[in-house]
Amino acid sequence: MTKRRATPADTADDPKPAEQVASAAETGTLGKAIALVELVCSAQQPLRFSDILRLTDQPRGSLHRQLRHLVLEGLLDLSPDGTYTGGLRLLSFASQVWARNSARKIAEPHLRRLQELTGETVHFGVLRGMDIIYLDKLESRQAVRMHSQVGNASPVYCTGIGKAALSTLEDGTLHRMAEAIRFVRFTPQTLTDPKILLAEIGTIRVQGFAFDREEHQAGIRCVAASVCAASRGFVGGISVTAPAFRAQEEQMQEWVRPLRSIAASIEAELDVALAPR
Repeated sequence: MTKRRATPADTADDPKPAEQVASAAETGTLGKAIALVELVCSAQQPLRFSDILRLTDQPRGSLHRQLRHLVLEGLLDLSPDGTYTGGLRLLSFASQVWARNSARKIAEPHLRRLQELTGETVHFGVLRGMDIIYLDKLESRQAVRMHSQVGNASPVYCTGIGKAALSTLEDGTLHRMAEAIRFVRFTPQTLTDPKILLAEIGTIRVQGFAFDREEHQAGIRCVAASVCAASRGFVGGISVTAPAFRAQEEQMQEWVRPLRSIAASIEAELDVALAPR
């Protein structure tokens, strides 16, 4: 099955928190507000005003007004102890976006079939910038399960779906992304050399599937395939994920056939659903 190539909507590297808000100046007030929401929501622990002030380097008065407006709109919450967290209104937005995503809805019954065939956790993810965002997950029936969550972001260079997505890109886009990636070594198996990554992408293009051999999370392996549509190119990717002791090389190779078959079925339905009317 030959995969069509596509260009991602956004190939810019994900900036650090201070850079997020600094670059938001170019997009005006809305951009600054979005950057603040992202900063607060992505923090490992709730942030105080002084923390946000330090990370953004914005004028104190302007920052205070922006945060107050975001709290009033329900996009951020201000706790009694003076810390900021994501607001409940964001959950409403996220729920509606998730429920209405056409590709996810089309893929859902096929993911259930893949989960039944393999007995392991399956994911559906999309490419956003340098990350894969997981839109759906069906949990394994096994006792030892995954701890991934819908909505989580994972780097493209060390995940199965990420590498499958990269394999669909045009050469120019692929090389620019490889040069822009900020490689972080999550495990001893993580690829941190763009040349090695590009060589693996070449192999993935030929074989039609990608592996994650404990590259993002120790003890976790997966095999993944891209899902494309004639009208939109790369739409998403699907994967079968399991603990390493259940996902030995021979077992992962056995998952390739049902994985690619399911990917093809999703593609066929997408071509019909997304075709011009």
